Amino acid sequence: MAPRKPKLPILTLTPEQESEATSKIKRFMEDRFELDLGSFEAAEILELFTREIAPHYYNRAIFDVQTHLKERFESIESDLWALEKN
Repeated sequence: MAPRKPKLPILTLTPEQESEATSKIKRFMEDRFELDLGSFEAAEILELFTREIAPHYYNRAIFDVQTHLKERFESIESDLWALEKN
């Protein structure tokens, strides 16, 4: 059986954002669970979230924007139609 290719992340972070996120993960794990993670472990957690969870939020945000734009365009069309009737 061939090994599975890892999913590529939809979202990428700048090195500064990645460093900040890694630091936040380390701080959270220490404060909440009293676990002292190294940078490598925190980066692995960040990679997991980026690959497996972030796409769900990204897709939801895209769906929400599409819904908002659709409603807005329908409103504009309605307004134009009302203007044309006058």
